[in-house]
Amino acid sequence: MTNDNTIFNRISQTLGKVVLGQSTVVQQLLVALLSGGHVIIEGVPGTGKTLLVKVLAKLIQADFRRVQLTPDILPSDILGTNIFDLNSRSFTLKQGPVFTEILLADEINRTPPKTQAALLEAMEEQQVTLDGESLPLPDLFWVIATQNPLEFEGTYPLPEAQLDRFLFKLVVDYPDTAAEKQMLLNVQKGFRAKRFDLERLKPVATVGHILNGRKAVQGVDVDEKILDYLLALVGGSRNHPDLALGASPRATATWLQTSKAYAWLAGRNYVTPDDVKTVAPPLLRHRLILKPEAQLDGLMVDGVIASLLKQVSVPR
Repeated sequence: MTNDNTIFNRISQTLGKVVLGQSTVVQQLLVALLSGGHVIIEGVPGTGKTLLVKVLAKLIQADFRRVQLTPDILPSDILGTNIFDLNSRSFTLKQGPVFTEILLADEINRTPPKTQAALLEAMEEQQVTLDGESLPLPDLFWVIATQNPLEFEGTYPLPEAQLDRFLFKLVVDYPDTAAEKQMLLNVQKGFRAKRFDLERLKPVATVGHILNGRKAVQGVDVDEKILDYLLALVGGSRNHPDLALGASPRATATWLQTSKAYAWLAGRNYVTPDDVKTVAPPLLRHRLILKPEAQLDGLMVDGVIASLLKQVSVPR
């Protein structure tokens, strides 16, 4: 196990102490960070989504910005714009919040498609084009978008092609009773999430550690049987009787990448079938589309993913 791996374990432990009862989400978030893929976090208000991202940015000493997306936000509000300076008689670029290392885009489904597209272009190309000039974004550039699963009035759901650009869709559920009791005990001692002092947190890594971790993940071995197993799962999703849309080729490539990242975080230099299965739900749940009749029968995407993993035989 390398030093970088140990650092990621420390990040996970610290996040677990600040945001209680979300260990699975923390692990999946770190897998996405190591894989270099953007994330959608879906969950009801008050489950610690924003705090989780802010603490993670602080722990790795990354530049962090948060933008609250609303129906009246324009692309220039996110990307920036060139402003004419009367004194110098020249244009000066006023950079938008997208010029950062970690960007939290709150309630992405509340902003119009034009603004969504501007953000998603930056995610895909890792650059911003303003007035014909291409401006590169930082090497780490990582977008975490949130959306509320309950309020759909006045929202603009992301189309399938744009959802596919997100690596993971994480679902933040209510914490269990033990974790919520610990929250109450912390509140009794004076903890307030809104007033949480990030300056008290000691960073445990740097952006360089994250980028080195990504390089280390590339060295994880993958047996050909694992590749065949992965292809069988992808093919099963495309031919599944309950699905109108299966996994895309982009999903296939990122499934392999995230499996390697999960194995590396676990301290192994090889991928197992269990690694492939573990990353399947967050990787597929926003990519697979149920048929109308399956929806009428009350089927859920996560249930179909579970059945798919059972149907395909696991290689020895």
